[in-house]
Amino acid sequence: MISALDRYNNVTQRVITGTVGIMAIVFAVYNGEWTYFALFFGICGLTQLEFYKLTGLDGMLPLKSVGTFTGLLIFTVSFLVERGTIDASYYLLVFPAMASIFFIKLYKKSDKKPFTNIAFTLCGIIYVAVPFALLNLIAFSGSMYSFQIVLGILSLFWASDTGAYFAGVRFGRRQLFARVSPKKSWEGSIGGAITALVTALLLSYFYTDLPAWEWIIVGAIIVVTGTYGDLVESLFKRSIAIKDSGKGLPGHGGFLDRFDGLLLASHFIVIFLKFF
Repeated sequence: MISALDRYNNVTQRVITGTVGIMAIVFAVYNGEWTYFALFFGICGLTQLEFYKLTGLDGMLPLKSVGTFTGLLIFTVSFLVERGTIDASYYLLVFPAMASIFFIKLYKKSDKKPFTNIAFTLCGIIYVAVPFALLNLIAFSGSMYSFQIVLGILSLFWASDTGAYFAGVRFGRRQLFARVSPKKSWEGSIGGAITALVTALLLSYFYTDLPAWEWIIVGAIIVVTGTYGDLVESLFKRSIAIKDSGKGLPGHGGFLDRFDGLLLASHFIVIFLKFF
């Protein structure tokens, strides 16, 4: 499919990939908790592997397999705990998995900077896997799975990204954060905020698991923290002099490019939904 899309321009690739991706995500999330789990288990693993691959381009030697295994363990345990299948004490399994990273590096004689590479291995877990695990806390309330909340949050991300992209292309003049991402503009951000607000209001009529005011606040959280998530990932890519994190999603770059907003926003969304 990727090679077949090469003959189209970037906008067409973006639309085709986005349409197919959204259809797959909507089906998996709507169909039930296990298809939701399978989908995001795969996305979490692919995104983490992509992160480790990019750090390798900068000369780092993270433990890709162990780091990804630990990240997927965190995601799986959080899903099963929130579902009510296992007790929260199973989170303790994560600690020996993380400790093994230090043990393995101890025996890597060719590694000139073991602690730097340990740090990048742990960064892949904290930066990528933990936010996806937090999505499980958002998806479940009292062991009950809510496809509405998950699809609603993803819809707000899509609306914000789409509004920001087209508003930026059409009206973008003033740079938002030139040092990190010269192409992002204030006009694009405002366009994204407007489309997210409108989407939040529409969601409140169809998805009643949250009241309208909570959808609006979640939308505002996504606009602000999602933008920062995008800028943080741009800073990461700029530090290793690349444009896209990968080529897995034609027109969108890689998985990090597509889910960068979620990697920071999920921390704040889960706090709001659980405490307020």
